[in-house]
Amino acid sequence: MIFEGRTGEARPIHLDGNSTEGPSPMEALLLSLGGCMGIDIQAILEKGRVPLESLEVSLEGDRAGAHPKRFTSVRMNVRVVGPDESHRTKVERAIQLSQDKYCSVFHSLQPDLDVAIRLEFA
Repeated sequence: MIFEGRTGEARPIHLDGNSTEGPSPMEALLLSLGGCMGIDIQAILEKGRVPLESLEVSLEGDRAGAHPKRFTSVRMNVRVVGPDESHRTKVERAIQLSQDKYCSVFHSLQPDLDVAIRLEFA
């Protein structure tokens, strides 16, 4: 149940139905969503000259009990180090822009997926 995926010159990734040799396909979907939004948020904050030492995006998802066991809800936590509370509006706007306009992974998911995003300053 282990599959290797490749794109162009990038290193291969392993998808594992048992999550031992790599993430499961559904875990990879969450990783893709977090990566996509993280890249967007970082780029938007850099353009806005918001000081950013680090950005961490963590996700949890709830799945339907019956097939096709899709995600029914996702909780995302965005943790930023560098900006202080005076930058809250810019950070919240970067998150919103990623969700509403830029993140192609987010927009590829079903529109009734419930996504809750929490922002944390460190």
